[in-house]
Amino acid sequence: MGARHFRIHLFYSLLHPFSSATRRKRMQKFCEILKIREGQRILDLGGQVAIWNSIDAKLDITILNLPGIAVTSLPTHHNISFVEGDACNVTGMQRDDFDIVFSNSVIEHVGPADFRARFAGEVRRLGKSYWVQTPSRYFPIEPHNGMPFWWFYPKWLRAALIRHWKRSLPAWTEMVEGTDIVSKAEMRRLFPEAEIYVERFWGIPKSYVAYLAR
Repeated sequence: MGARHFRIHLFYSLLHPFSSATRRKRMQKFCEILKIREGQRILDLGGQVAIWNSIDAKLDITILNLPGIAVTSLPTHHNISFVEGDACNVTGMQRDDFDIVFSNSVIEHVGPADFRARFAGEVRRLGKSYWVQTPSRYFPIEPHNGMPFWWFYPKWLRAALIRHWKRSLPAWTEMVEGTDIVSKAEMRRLFPEAEIYVERFWGIPKSYVAYLAR
């Protein structure tokens, strides 16, 4: 294993227990704010089964992902169906089809600003309520690549590092290269009727959640 592979493997190994704990805490806040109850219909855009297994109430969940992304074999007590599609252009679903549209760390991956606007439009169209989370640029460690203060590097330095990584880790680098940062101000513009919840760790903004509770 090369030094770069070892750094990434070590980063994700150390990140996993921290991420699991913060996701559980986030899902508790989700249940509290949106008053989650048994039998609600939820559309998860770009998610996976695992995040839902910390919620006791049995839910009716549709998970929408690009082809080949969803892990469908994980046991769960929820009623879960899987749909392949584009979260920026959801077909076959009508306005307010779901009680809640949910998205965890997806909007930063869908593409440039016009794609994020389309994504936000689908969230607002499909759900009576919604919960959309995205990481904050101010958290010291970037959660996708493990680099400290990544979003404060000049663009030329980020581009040079990506070119360097791409030679030995093309698939991983494609994920990093396709990740944007979504500011709190942009979240307010994309979801104008929403409240913004700031998730903090030791007082530092870790992520932003735009939510509408009806």
